Amino acid sequence: MSPAVRAPLPLWLALVVAAGAGPVLDAGFPDRDWWPLAFVGVGMILWSLRGRSTRSSLLVGFVAGVSFYLFHVQWTALYLGPVPWIALSVLEALFFALGSLLITLAYRWVPAAWPSKVGRLGLLPVVVAGLWTAREYLVGNWPYGGFSWGRVAESQSQSPFAPLVAWFGMSGLTFVIVWLVALVLECAFTVDVRRAWRVSIAVGAIALVLVIPAWPATTHGTTRIAAVQGNGPAGYFDDAAPGDVMATQVAATEKIIDEKADMVVWPEGAADIDPTRDQDSANTIDDLATRMNAPFVVGTITYRNREYFNTSLLWEPGKGVTDYYDKKHPVPFGEYVPDRPFWRMFAPTLIDLIGRDYTPGTRDNVFDINGVKAGISICFDIVDDQLLTDMMNGGAQVILAQTNNADFGRTDENMQQLAIARLRAIEAGRSLVNISTVGSSQIIDPSGGTIASIPAYQSGSMISDVPLGTTTTPATLLSRGIELLVSGVGLAALVIAFFAVRPVRPSRASRSGRAEPAQDKEKAASHSV
Repeated sequence: MSPAVRAPLPLWLALVVAAGAGPVLDAGFPDRDWWPLAFVGVGMILWSLRGRSTRSSLLVGFVAGVSFYLFHVQWTALYLGPVPWIALSVLEALFFALGSLLITLAYRWVPAAWPSKVGRLGLLPVVVAGLWTAREYLVGNWPYGGFSWGRVAESQSQSPFAPLVAWFGMSGLTFVIVWLVALVLECAFTVDVRRAWRVSIAVGAIALVLVIPAWPATTHGTTRIAAVQGNGPAGYFDDAAPGDVMATQVAATEKIIDEKADMVVWPEGAADIDPTRDQDSANTIDDLATRMNAPFVVGTITYRNREYFNTSLLWEPGKGVTDYYDKKHPVPFGEYVPDRPFWRMFAPTLIDLIGRDYTPGTRDNVFDINGVKAGISICFDIVDDQLLTDMMNGGAQVILAQTNNADFGRTDENMQQLAIARLRAIEAGRSLVNISTVGSSQIIDPSGGTIASIPAYQSGSMISDVPLGTTTTPATLLSRGIELLVSGVGLAALVIAFFAVRPVRPSRASRSGRAEPAQDKEKAASHSV
């Protein structure tokens, strides 16, 4: 079957464009944060996939995926070297190649099944965007819970498109961005439509998206939150003795000991000696909580029933631990090694660096802190769409995002994570406290604006009256239904298009070139009677 869409680029040039698309798309994300380049990068990838054969689409998609992830997650190589960086990039590129194949098939089958102008300009961009979103859904959930880092939506935390995340969620925002790019490309290639109409359609679609108003993130009341960044030696390879990280947190907290606060938040792993098993650590936290007359939300590592957990404790003065949350989405190959005996055969030195495996938690991720419902997110939890939904279903009025970025130094990782946190605040219509051991730490309001911040790699604190959210955004109400809808539309349309354009297999008589015998026709007629 010949493609319904001609390849605008020879294979060699398509590979060059795909390779160049990676750094362009990455530049749309923080730290550079040149968000328009995300649209350009997506456009370069779609351009290189048009009209390709099955094999060449896999190759072009793989090159685009490797190029993007090698730039986007290069922070994984800071201390561990190139092996995990390259391995992760190649794995994600394989998924990228699969998604690219589906998009190429859409360019081949959809215009053939629906050859009208409406089919090409109306349906085809929707299918392409749905298939891109479906690939992101797969990557975000499989294997080992997935790796949602690098979704197109995550590039838009500071752009005019950011408010759309409250309406459509992360996946819905990805869909909108890819749809716009695919539509503009289709307008450029559909030469049998007058240029004025094509320009009007493209400009009109962009304007239509941008005039969608921001969701009214209503709030009621405030709570005064103190968040402390100790800037301690919290990295995996830091030369630190047990208690050194906590000592920096205590020192930074002592500077605000006379401040009024309704709660005090410490980062992930801030109490590096577990206060549930060490009395001195417990006494230290209880003393601070008593002197500030405020509950503390403290990150630590707990050990229960022969299992390790990355835990956030709610510590009330004079009472100790009154609630706790165990991280539900520990990082595979970072906080635990799935199928350890198998993977150890390939890189025993690196695998053995991860000396203990954290168990995924099962408890709810909302604390009741003196009547204020706080959703708890620990580091990688922030990329998990379902955990945000769980918070909102639990009645969270504010989000406390505890993290430890010390293993990534001054790379793009901490700014990428902060961008995701900012989008989560907008998506949920909730203020969010992003508190790190070393930064970047910020308090973000429900519209995505910054209320307070602490410079990276400096000891300090943020104390602010933080608005409490009351709204239910469409994104959190519909939750993953949006993602499943747009992905399902893309996949369903592709399947329908395949059957619509599949050639009908000729009968045996037609293949032999013989007409059916007259007596057979008569038998058929008599049977039908």
